[in-house]
Amino acid sequence: MLHHHLVGPADAPPLVLGPSLGTSKAVWEPQLPSLSRRFRVLRFDLPGHGGSSADILPAPEPGRTTVGDLASLVLDLANQYGWSRFHYAGISLGGAIGTHLAAHHPDRVASLALVCSSAHFGAAQPWHERADLVRLQGTAPLLETSPGRWFADRSFADSPFGRRLLGTLAAADPVGYAACCDALAAYDLRPDLATISAPTLVVGGALDTATPLKHARELAEGIADSVLETIPCGHLAVETPRALQDVLVDHLRTACAEGAMRVPLPD
Repeated sequence: MLHHHLVGPADAPPLVLGPSLGTSKAVWEPQLPSLSRRFRVLRFDLPGHGGSSADILPAPEPGRTTVGDLASLVLDLANQYGWSRFHYAGISLGGAIGTHLAAHHPDRVASLALVCSSAHFGAAQPWHERADLVRLQGTAPLLETSPGRWFADRSFADSPFGRRLLGTLAAADPVGYAACCDALAAYDLRPDLATISAPTLVVGGALDTATPLKHARELAEGIADSVLETIPCGHLAVETPRALQDVLVDHLRTACAEGAMRVPLPD
């Protein structure tokens, strides 16, 4: 199973939070106190990240892992807790996992929030090249360039939270990290966006250079009745945590009012 952490009232609706590539469940810590008052919140680590072993990958060989494989691992977690439906929010790759779930397992996703994410993360070759580099040299070569991709202000890397996130990248298992790169290389859900029926929030970072706002707009335009919000942040949405919290809570409150939160819970 994916390494994960569960907190919040046992009888509250389940909410799954997915992290971005190179980070861990810690990326959601600023929003956790608020969300865990209202939900049974499950945060997980991607394979080879944080506490998750790369050994859980069904096919870790180069070029084999897909976003669908990662989504299946999330479903395994939901099944373990008896959750037939759950709310989902994810950042970047974590958002791609949620998009896949909402498109291919619509009965499981009660509502969806996509933060600094995309339906397609660009050409496959750069992802395969990064995967090859990490398999050969580990994640150390990425530590110099990642702050510029992750944070709107590169100096955030010197903050306690920034150092913690970069520490997760430094410690990532090369096999797991590279497999996630392969998943992003093969990912293109643009043809399936119109099939998503879950109430959806799309959050774009006004200062995000890794997935610029055009990616958020494409998601919002492709998913019927979705809501697009823009906040002043970089790719991980960590500079303005309250802004992300506010739009996410409003989204979930609306889903509640429309009945999407009335989901079956285990005994």
